[in-house]
Amino acid sequence: MIRSNKVRAMFALIVIALSVYIAVTVPVRLGLDLRGGTQIVLETKSTSAVKADSAATDRTLEVLRGRVDALGVAEPTLVRSGSNRIIVELPGVQDPKKAADVLGRTAQLTFHPVLGVADPGAKTVKPTPGESKELVLPDESGQKLRLQKASLTGKDVKGADARFDQERGAGWYVTIDFNKAGSRGWAKLTGEAACKSLGDPMRRVAIVLDDRIISSPQVDAQVSCGVGITGGSTQITGSFTDAEARELALLISGGALPVPVETVQQNTVGPTLGAAAIKATAWAAVIGTALTALFIISVYRLTGFLATVALACYGLISYAALAGLGATLTLPGLAGFVLAIGMAVDANVLVFERAREEYASMHRPSARSALTAGFRNAFSAIADSNITTLIAAGLLFFLSTGPVRGFAVTLAIGVVASMISALVITRVLAEFAVSRRAVRRRPKISGLANTGRVRDFLVNRNPQLMKRPRRWLAASAIALVLAGTGIAVRGLNFGLEFTGGRLIEYSTSTTVSPDRARSALADVGFPNAVVQSSGDKELTVRTEQLTYEEADKITKTIDSLGGKAEKIRDEQIGPSIGEELRRNALIALSVALGAQLLYLAARFRFVFGTAAVGALAHDVIILLGAFAWLGKPIDAVFLAALLTVIGYSVNDSVVVFDRIRELLQRNRKTPLSEACNSAILQTLPRTVNTGMGALLILAALAVLGGDSLTDFALALLIGIVVGTYSSVFTATPLAIEFSKRSGATPQRPQRRKPARRSAPAAQV
Repeated sequence: MIRSNKVRAMFALIVIALSVYIAVTVPVRLGLDLRGGTQIVLETKSTSAVKADSAATDRTLEVLRGRVDALGVAEPTLVRSGSNRIIVELPGVQDPKKAADVLGRTAQLTFHPVLGVADPGAKTVKPTPGESKELVLPDESGQKLRLQKASLTGKDVKGADARFDQERGAGWYVTIDFNKAGSRGWAKLTGEAACKSLGDPMRRVAIVLDDRIISSPQVDAQVSCGVGITGGSTQITGSFTDAEARELALLISGGALPVPVETVQQNTVGPTLGAAAIKATAWAAVIGTALTALFIISVYRLTGFLATVALACYGLISYAALAGLGATLTLPGLAGFVLAIGMAVDANVLVFERAREEYASMHRPSARSALTAGFRNAFSAIADSNITTLIAAGLLFFLSTGPVRGFAVTLAIGVVASMISALVITRVLAEFAVSRRAVRRRPKISGLANTGRVRDFLVNRNPQLMKRPRRWLAASAIALVLAGTGIAVRGLNFGLEFTGGRLIEYSTSTTVSPDRARSALADVGFPNAVVQSSGDKELTVRTEQLTYEEADKITKTIDSLGGKAEKIRDEQIGPSIGEELRRNALIALSVALGAQLLYLAARFRFVFGTAAVGALAHDVIILLGAFAWLGKPIDAVFLAALLTVIGYSVNDSVVVFDRIRELLQRNRKTPLSEACNSAILQTLPRTVNTGMGALLILAALAVLGGDSLTDFALALLIGIVVGTYSSVFTATPLAIEFSKRSGATPQRPQRRKPARRSAPAAQV
């Protein structure tokens, strides 16, 4: 015991010290909405083969989105402007000129057999589509090579990646994976080259990117003539730096642009959220966190205070991880941390409530023994909650892009940090504190020696909540009907990210603060307008679709602020969350829910997993219906809030199901409805205390956070209230009803009764 405590303490110190070092030395990158960034306007150009119309521009936008993701830019914004322009906003990019070059390159990759060395005075002949004559291009050293027509193109490539050769210390190289056709072509190309003698220029293979040989390696001596390099994979070497290898892999795997693009504008833009909004948000977060800390301390006293210290360490670890990984922090990304804070509080509350139960059941109670038992008994619920959340975060990251991927990154960081905070730091501090003589003499100081008002009330009343589970399901059905009616009658008010809108850029005679412009536009009926500074005396206003009268009202408002406002650009813009991005997000969410269902089915049996997913769908529909009735926008911020609610709802259900499983394991003859009722009553103190902690933070954000966070906090408030209800009064009744229909309890599958025999069966 003592040794394990020392190991935990040493681990906690190392993590905290490393986090402090990273937090002090590495600045965190802020997104466009918090700090501003680089804006690049690209214009697509028609060719003899393809016209640069809206469809070609949309395809180009999706290829660019993949390149931006590969560049490592979190939370980028890409929208189509007009029929042939694309606006790219990149937060945290240090070299905008290089970014524009990478985004704009067509990246036509080809593989050529080498016919020999050209005369030094030979004229360079660049590749021309459709022509079969040989090419003359300089290689990496400047020597000109005669190349045959391309044998393979970028269409034969499946993917590329930059790697470092650690074994031989040969530096960075790029691996290329071919598809089925490319694998055969590569084997044929290298097999023919391998028939030439070592040192012969014709034994080389030229890899050409656009009109430049990026590598012309000689086929290795071990490759057999006529056989070539098989297996569908190869490597490009050539003294690459880290940045060069990653850029090359990006261009190869990012795909060729359907049409060429030209950079027509590049400038620095201000944040989409004003300084006042950011300041208000910061104060709201501080006040909400302080209120949550006071609540936890008032309920759990000394251990509650130590849990608050651990939560401060959680914030430090999360910030350091965000900075260390080079992630970009934006407003939607903060949703992941809100959920993780709730999970960190929840883990502590779970442990403390279990410790209270253990203390009350002991013949000779000890705060330290109760605390140790609390950590042991609460571990399965904490682990299941966090694993289901990490599964969802991982799948959302790998299967989606844009704001959904940014949410997944911050959520995963927050979950890992909350686990360290609750299971390591809190345990080290709490076990040390309750072992002190002063606490042993006055056990009530620890906060574990009393059972709490909620538990005392439930023990005295012992309500039979699950006596008629169908009544709760009927109440949930009525709520679903009301939500569905709102969606059908009022419809969903999709924001700019989903529908696109209008972009108007003004040049003013005097400098106009974006904060002042936002406030003025909100006063005349445009509260959701996005205002950015794009120069000393230039403002960009983005809104939903406008009539002529509405656009004129915006112009007059800006004109009244800036002395004289000249409209220098007025364009229709497409959605930043395009059709492919929406489809990928839905696929990622569906796969994540399916993975959670399989995990919960393995841990709690299939009926429990199905009930949890059913309750989750219930929460999503009600939240959508509430926003439909209220007329609130469905935008990227709402999407982040919705994902947060999904994670919170699953965690609540897991805690209840974990206690049901435990009760059934103690007594397998207990009816399922009775076990469910007991589990609800035993976990309700945790549900109330965790919910109060989360609601205090969200209430502060809703009241003090300004317009930028009001809808976000409102969505989370509705979602958490509904999620708390559904985990008790929707998921549990569903599990009971599903078990009745299947004829078996989740813990005790039905077995066939052996046939009656007149005599005992013989045994061997």
